[in-house]
Amino acid sequence: MDAITPLRPSIFLCFYLLLLATTLTLRFAESQSFIGVNYGQVADNLPPPDATAKLLKSTTIGKIRLYGADPAIINALANSGISIVVGAANGDIPNLASDPNAAAQWVNANVLPYYPASNITLITVGNEVLTSGDQGLTSQLVPAIRNVQNALNSASLGGKIKVSTVHSMAVLTQSDPPSTGSFNPALQDTLKQLLSFQRDNKSPLTINPYPFFAYQSDPRPETLAFCLFQPNSGRVDSGNGKLYTNMFDAQVDAVHSALSAMGYQDIEIVVAETGWPARGDNNEVGPSVDNAKAYNGNLINHLRSLVGTPLMPGKSVDTYIFALYDEDLKPGPGSERAFGLYKTDLSVSYDVGLAKSSQQIPPSSPKTPAPTTAAGWCVPKAGASDAQLQANLDYACSSEGIDCGPIQPGGTCFEPNTVASHAAFAMNLYYQTYGKNPWNCDFSQSATLTSQNPSYNACVYPGGSI
Repeated sequence: MDAITPLRPSIFLCFYLLLLATTLTLRFAESQSFIGVNYGQVADNLPPPDATAKLLKSTTIGKIRLYGADPAIINALANSGISIVVGAANGDIPNLASDPNAAAQWVNANVLPYYPASNITLITVGNEVLTSGDQGLTSQLVPAIRNVQNALNSASLGGKIKVSTVHSMAVLTQSDPPSTGSFNPALQDTLKQLLSFQRDNKSPLTINPYPFFAYQSDPRPETLAFCLFQPNSGRVDSGNGKLYTNMFDAQVDAVHSALSAMGYQDIEIVVAETGWPARGDNNEVGPSVDNAKAYNGNLINHLRSLVGTPLMPGKSVDTYIFALYDEDLKPGPGSERAFGLYKTDLSVSYDVGLAKSSQQIPPSSPKTPAPTTAAGWCVPKAGASDAQLQANLDYACSSEGIDCGPIQPGGTCFEPNTVASHAAFAMNLYYQTYGKNPWNCDFSQSATLTSQNPSYNACVYPGGSI
């Protein structure tokens, strides 16, 4: 019998790389643990819970936050793998704080019947209590949280389900530049008790940063680009010299600085709410479909890049986007009723690339530009900073019709795995796709055209003379 010829190492390597790329692609297409959505229910036209659960399972959304503990939606999400945040209302806090049995009854009613089939991972006790102005409620917050934690411990769920509370950005009195972030001194005593509890129980500090509101208070074009993750010159933190290219990172890092100033820099930060409205009243600055699509789409792409923030690089903060649906009964300005990613008929309000099918099936090939005399390729200018190039990369890859698959792990242009190399490919693809106009190769004056083909090895940059 002839000996079996062993496979060459190169074939093994090719097979391994193919398997790795396939695995990464499939994992990317499945639910992503750092992308969540808020499911507000202040509406009279919401689809049935089972329809909502089916919608969520068709997306890469890995988490959902409820403001209460609706049994219908919790049940509908059983065995989906989607993690669920349930909430105890502000009005529940006095009872939870004063009576440990009330906390046990709350856990018995809202957690035990559903767990673990429904993947409840966090309980939020109260919403923006510390900035509510209710001193009685503020003083009862930590006792209520402790009682809920003790009830979980008694049910052998301590460590499996965390307990926290949600804050508005108004808990900070200083946030600009981010390195100077600090909490309101009037809240220090309560915060010390709360943060000590959270450190002991490894629960996150949950915060609601809204670049939308930052833009409303400073409605300049450069501020809009900064808030929407679009190419901009960035803002240098005068305290530490770090460059910020978007408001989201700046707000999150301000919270991190505030935690660090109190000695609690090891506590995880979770973004409980952030979003942008697609519509608003005539006197409101900022609401539009284009802005909402840009903010949420670029935010999702930024999270997927795993680049992190300047003070917390290399990982993505768990982020819940507000909101799943428009809520037609919410009071306030028109924008309050127009944050939904999806319409109540389950169609998208605007596409930000959350559908699993859009991740599993590569986007269509770039549109063939109209005949033009333009020639060459769009590449970064010499000296462009990594922060600027990362912003360009995020912007280009989140644009419709742009397939950045070649610079994903296993792609033909993944190596070298640097921001500069990946940005060069993405910026050129954006330029080629959107018409080869000079303004398509601007990127806040960090890009230039070249007649030298930047393609290398198997990595082919589209472009050249037409």
